[in-house]
Amino acid sequence: MHEPSGQPEKSQPVKSERQAFTLVELLMVLAIIGVLTAILLPALSQARHQARRTACAANLRQVGVAIHMYAADFGDTIPFGPSGRPITGSNFYTVTGSVTSLLSLEDGAPVGLGLLLEDYLAHQPTVLFCPGADQPSEAKEQLARVGFAQSQSDFYYRHASVDLLSGTPETLHIRLSHLGRNSRDRPIAALATDVQFLAHPSLAAFQVKTRTSHRRQVNNILFASGHVTAVPNTDDVLTVDIGRSPYDALERILDMFERADGYQ
Repeated sequence: MHEPSGQPEKSQPVKSERQAFTLVELLMVLAIIGVLTAILLPALSQARHQARRTACAANLRQVGVAIHMYAADFGDTIPFGPSGRPITGSNFYTVTGSVTSLLSLEDGAPVGLGLLLEDYLAHQPTVLFCPGADQPSEAKEQLARVGFAQSQSDFYYRHASVDLLSGTPETLHIRLSHLGRNSRDRPIAALATDVQFLAHPSLAAFQVKTRTSHRRQVNNILFASGHVTAVPNTDDVLTVDIGRSPYDALERILDMFERADGYQ
């Protein structure tokens, strides 16, 4: 039998019980999370759009490099041709040199920026499409049509300064180092831009569809020098809106390019 030592027994530490959140505290946490989400989501959305706009500008810059390489190989001329096709309800390339977003014609013949695909953009054809497009990407579908049918990119391209549905252009302006002057007597500078195109839904049957970029807030413009500038599309100044009538679309696109020349 052990004798008492005379020392008081050490008391065991009492474990404190973890208290749960009260309903008020839980509601406060949820309210704080809601406020933070409301603050952060617009910023994240804006950052995402900015990233896509930057990627789109990078694509245009690569297109500019390809144009300069083409010009170096073809006596200073930019991608141009082929010959225009007869007017039909679904042919958008009737006169050689017309401003266009086409990559190939109804018969599949490459046109405009499509002339760069075989030798200059063979390993990166998707640079002809904009990650900041407001509609779902059609890159895979459109590229598969080149050589077989009409296809389009996400960029307008200025073959020259032609907006005719028929006839013969007086001036073409196709030399990269000497593109001449536009109808406003400004030096021609803008070669390609984001597509900002509005069309009535009734024209979709003719493959004339609304296609816009960057929520129509900004246009990236590729200049003949090779640099790309992002320009605010204030009041849709660089938007082509044809409504129900596509017949003056080329004139409107060329007018947009001539406004873009002023941002050089």
